[in-house]
Amino acid sequence: MHDIVIYVLGVSGLLALVSALPPLAARLQVPYTVLLAAVGVALGAVIQAFAGTPGAGPFHDFLNSLADLDVSSEALVYIFLPVLLFETALAVDVRRLFDDIWPILLLAVVAVFVGTFAVGYALNLVTTMGLTACLLLGAIVATTDPAAVIGVFRDLGAPRRLTMLVEGESLLNDAAAIALFTLLLSILTRRTDGGAMEAAAEFLRDFAGGIVTGYLCGRVVCFLVEPVRDQPMAEITLTVALAYLSYVLAEHYVGSSGVVAVVTAALVIGSVGRTRISPATWGALEHVWRQLGFWANSLIFLLTAILVPRLLGGVGWSDIGLIVVVVVAAMAARALVLFGLLPLLSAAGLGQRVSHSYKAVMLWGGLRGAVSLTLALAVTENGRVPDRVQSFVAVLATGFVFFTLFVNGTTLRALIRLLGLNELTPVEHAMRNRALALSLAGIQERVNEVARYYEVDAAATETMAARYAERRAAIDREREAENLSHEDRVTIGLAILVNREEELYFAHFKEGVLSRAVVELLTGRTGRLLDAVKAQGRAGYRAFEMPFIAFTFWMRVASLLHRRLGINAPLARRLSMRFEILVGVRTVLRELLDFTRTKIAQVLGEDVSCELEGMLVVRLGMVEQALAALKLQYPDYALVLQGRYVGRAALRLEEADYRTLHAESIISQEVMTDLERDLDERRRALERVPKLDLRLDLRELVGRVPLFTGLEADRLAEIANLLKPRLALPGETIVRRGDKGDTVFFIASGAVEVLVPDLPEPVKLGTGDVFGEMALLTRQRRNADVRALGYCQLLVLDEKDFRRLVQKDANLRAHLQAVAEARRLPVQPEAPAESAVQA
Repeated sequence: MHDIVIYVLGVSGLLALVSALPPLAARLQVPYTVLLAAVGVALGAVIQAFAGTPGAGPFHDFLNSLADLDVSSEALVYIFLPVLLFETALAVDVRRLFDDIWPILLLAVVAVFVGTFAVGYALNLVTTMGLTACLLLGAIVATTDPAAVIGVFRDLGAPRRLTMLVEGESLLNDAAAIALFTLLLSILTRRTDGGAMEAAAEFLRDFAGGIVTGYLCGRVVCFLVEPVRDQPMAEITLTVALAYLSYVLAEHYVGSSGVVAVVTAALVIGSVGRTRISPATWGALEHVWRQLGFWANSLIFLLTAILVPRLLGGVGWSDIGLIVVVVVAAMAARALVLFGLLPLLSAAGLGQRVSHSYKAVMLWGGLRGAVSLTLALAVTENGRVPDRVQSFVAVLATGFVFFTLFVNGTTLRALIRLLGLNELTPVEHAMRNRALALSLAGIQERVNEVARYYEVDAAATETMAARYAERRAAIDREREAENLSHEDRVTIGLAILVNREEELYFAHFKEGVLSRAVVELLTGRTGRLLDAVKAQGRAGYRAFEMPFIAFTFWMRVASLLHRRLGINAPLARRLSMRFEILVGVRTVLRELLDFTRTKIAQVLGEDVSCELEGMLVVRLGMVEQALAALKLQYPDYALVLQGRYVGRAALRLEEADYRTLHAESIISQEVMTDLERDLDERRRALERVPKLDLRLDLRELVGRVPLFTGLEADRLAEIANLLKPRLALPGETIVRRGDKGDTVFFIASGAVEVLVPDLPEPVKLGTGDVFGEMALLTRQRRNADVRALGYCQLLVLDEKDFRRLVQKDANLRAHLQAVAEARRLPVQPEAPAESAVQA
């Protein structure tokens, strides 16, 4: 039989076997990974017993193909490991990961070192094996496998935070353990010399290099995916290429950790890629990667587990004793980190407290899996490693892995139930009852409609209705006994609203209403808002009302470029983006008001609904005010943007109609394709952001200042050449008290307030007014702050040009002197407020 046929038969046979295991694991109520390991060992025993014996037929050839299937550890690492790591990291919620980043880093990095040294020194004390070999084994068994544990958590409904801690730990500790394993293996095979400090520096260099390489690769793919947007096959293929390229580039070209690079690249795609990759593709991409991850995890586990009978063929009682030493040392090290070091983080304010029940599950749930077996196999295949060390590592690593799977893995479900972690908290239980009551009421009505439609006998309908009535009565009795405070219900409602707000932003992005950049910004702010609600409840929500519509850092950078260097394009782009932000937030807040009046009111009560509605109205008022200020300054641009929204909505309705006609076979696929092509062209035209004119034409602005009206055209042009246009943002401080007075400002449009220390109320100046001249005339520093009340178009004149201008223009000089004299006078009851301004 040819080699290619052997490989095809072996791999396809394993895939067929794998397909039958998930339903069997669910029926037996054992973790899938545990069943996978058992089947792999059994298959390995069968291969050892029957492979090579005379016979014929597909099954006999299948066993022989597996016996002859020479898959090295290097092949397993390069083929399966990048996929396995990328899929795991892609599924992680990056925002929630950073919520517990310090506990996760402690478990993923510090725990790896503690476990490695605990196992290494324990074995070094009871064996004649060298310390480096013992530490190498410690690094191999330091990697945890989340597959089995997360499956149990999901089946039992374990707390979400516990799941995130375990996922985050296993994701990052693979990277740390493999980097440490590579370093120790180099020392053992004498490819690296040097002391502990040099080894530590090399480890940090590998880790940091992997992070940088993975981040850059991820960002490059996010950039490259733009030209192939709305091409699902191309977009998904780019992510598959990213998993392998980031690994290879880091390992062979940068000289850093490929594992860290893959994990980092996947986290970048998981956090940023959701808005870069087309919305229609994202769901398919997640499905494809779950399938790839399932194949990779299953095949790498089976292919390594098949070798277990051969690796453990000569195991004796002394080896079993050493396995016990490894188990005790690894468990003790993990317990030290969980119960000794983790509380120190909470005490230092670097992480939320982790309960003892969580720690107990994490201690017992530290299962090892395919990665540990693959690393052990790599040691056995390395010709530089002595045979004695190969056998030592293979036996103890394999024995420890299967101990965690068959002992810890099979009892983890019972431990979770014993600790009550599968039970809902009182708040969650109350929410469950309220949601059930709402759902059952709707279901009962729909059941009656179905019965009437299908003309079901009344007796059958009444029986079903009675059952639902009994369930509702039982839930109502439980709700009466609830001890849920009003503040608890408000906090729950706010958390629901914030989560719903984020969902709506993504929904509008999927519909093409919001752009990628706007969704990234708004969902980032929503994430911080949720953190504030979790930490401070309603106070956190209210504290974030104004920051949610605040100017971004890049808006302020663009304003600085405009103000200092006269570069206007970035500010115009940022203002057009602000239009979209405010319109998007306003739309979502209005949808949240309807959501609150219907869903929240039914689930949490009218009193909570009214309170939440009031908070939303406050936020909506702020957004409306900010949007009105922008529309007032740029009304024409606001109309253009509104036309784009209407156009996008029309395209969505048009596309939906076409799909309905195609589904009903009224139009053919050829016609549908032609219509879609036309829709895509019009959609691309609508997606182009229209250019915003800042309306800073000097002649126009000079003409708005009453002081310059009536001047001859030549004189007006001469004055315009001396002035510089500037746009001030709402709330921007234009002049600061104590600054050197080297400029005068003419207000072409808008309004400012002057904050004079001696006056109880700010002085307001509007279109045509001037400020800043007093400091030039008196040659003193500014004695007041001047802040823009809205979008202000200003004309700026520096000191040198100011003096030249007043010398040439007697009317201007007289006007400024009159203003200066008026501002020197004390404020009289009948005098205008600005008479006391000395900015």
